[in-house]
Amino acid sequence: MAESVQAPLLPQPPPKRDDADEFLSTFDSVPLFMKSLPDDTDNIAVEALQSLAFEGTPDEIAQNFKEQGNDYFKGKRYREALGFYTQGVDAKPTDPILLEALLCNRSACNLELKNYGSVLKDCSKALTVNPKSSKAYYRSATALIALDRLDEALDCCDRCLQFDAENKGIQTLRDRALQLKEAKEKREQEKQERIWKEKEEKLRIQKALDARGLLILVNPSGPSENPYVPHFDPEDSSGQTLILPVLFLYPQYATSDIISHFVEDTPFSAHVEAMFPPQAPAPEWDKNEEYIAGNLVIYAMTHRKRLLKVGRNMTLRDVFKHGREKPGEPKDGLEVKDGCLTFVVLPRGDAEKKWIEEFKKTRDSN
Repeated sequence: MAESVQAPLLPQPPPKRDDADEFLSTFDSVPLFMKSLPDDTDNIAVEALQSLAFEGTPDEIAQNFKEQGNDYFKGKRYREALGFYTQGVDAKPTDPILLEALLCNRSACNLELKNYGSVLKDCSKALTVNPKSSKAYYRSATALIALDRLDEALDCCDRCLQFDAENKGIQTLRDRALQLKEAKEKREQEKQERIWKEKEEKLRIQKALDARGLLILVNPSGPSENPYVPHFDPEDSSGQTLILPVLFLYPQYATSDIISHFVEDTPFSAHVEAMFPPQAPAPEWDKNEEYIAGNLVIYAMTHRKRLLKVGRNMTLRDVFKHGREKPGEPKDGLEVKDGCLTFVVLPRGDAEKKWIEEFKKTRDSN
């Protein structure tokens, strides 16, 4: 009977790995690579195997942790890789090249994790070990760009290029930092120009209001929520015509309307006829259906509580002139409250007379 011959055992190909993360996860169950001991702390074999990671010289221990960190970094498991690099640094290697690599690698993990402060700390330590560490300069500049500290990022790049002038990565990073800085400076310049123009425009408006005898009242409670403000008419090439928000009060019904853009040369009749046309239905609040153009009167009050009756064909300019004080009299004029002028609109007749009497009574008592 022929003796059977056993086929020799040949090396088997490694299992296929479709997912590097899945492959790396297998290390987590290997005692030598465990990042923490299992709950069964009595497992002497586990402790013994894990202690092997700390056997050898500091450089050998650090090198082992560096290699493990590299494997996890390639698998994009940055937190685990960071932990291994940290253990390598904590091993206190004496080889400066190894220590620099561990610090730079850890800074790469922190870059991915957006821990920019930690990146700068590690790169600073790496540069104390090797003042010509291009990787440390590169990662410092990258973190500084992320923190919008562009001048410091440019300084990092320039320092590196002094001894590594052909470093394409640093050159590209410097170009990016410079472009960002120029864009930032442009935005800041545009912002300052806009602020300056707004201040200049406010000053022009203030002078225009003063010239018309208007008195600006400051709200002690702070600015109002009125979105409309006095401004110059953009269609007036001379830049002299004002447009103001005007509030029409209807005290008979305790309600109001706002004309957001009242051009100062427009007669009041144009707005009244548009708001209360004769053939249109009365507003919902007009219970007696009295608010109809042609049946309405308008009054303005000055700062000194003078009552001015506004003719239908009068403009704001006309009312401004009538509201000003006469020579030798105390300062007077229409008031601008919360950016608005205010007028009272009433139907002719009893409602008008009653309101005038109450206004004079209140004025005289004060």
